[in-house]
Amino acid sequence: MLALKLLDRLEEVLIGTLMAVATAVIFASVVLRFLASVPYVQDVAIRLSMTWAQELCIFLFVWMAKFGAAYGVRAGVHVGVDVLVNRLAPRPRKIVVTIGLLGGVLFTGVVGTLGAILVWEIGHTDQTSEDMEVPMWIVYLCVPLGSYLMCFRFVQVVVSFLRTGQVPHRHHGPVEATAPGTAGLSSEAPSGAKESGAKDGPG
Repeated sequence: MLALKLLDRLEEVLIGTLMAVATAVIFASVVLRFLASVPYVQDVAIRLSMTWAQELCIFLFVWMAKFGAAYGVRAGVHVGVDVLVNRLAPRPRKIVVTIGLLGGVLFTGVVGTLGAILVWEIGHTDQTSEDMEVPMWIVYLCVPLGSYLMCFRFVQVVVSFLRTGQVPHRHHGPVEATAPGTAGLSSEAPSGAKESGAKDGPG
């Protein structure tokens, strides 16, 4: 669906933007700290001191972590221990996996709701951040937004698993199985052995 594709794209762009901005802010802050000790430019560097950089980067990384977790569910990159689950028969395995996914739906839904309540309560106060003086309800808004998005991703995975029996999983590369006692041995004879056999020929 077009709406889901737009949501996927928006999610990726948001995570990438947050990461890029955080990186740029950290780089600029380090450069200004260095220039603050250099003659002739230290006065300008001190006036441009980014005392708010650390706080901004903390906020950016928190937002990035919340939405990155939702992306991780969609892409199947979260760490999971499924050794015992994969040893189960197909029907019990499907039941166990479904229960686990529904647990993710429940947990993220509860966290999102509690986060929304927190944002609502803080929104009725004058609480702001220490350095940037940003209203804290804006900072905490990542909790309900990120958690509800993660909950939606879990629902997507549940529906897909019930239809196909597969969950998102990113393989880093193929692993070739070897027979016991043959580890480290090549499947082909060395070229020198082949040439030697060809030269010797039958007795």
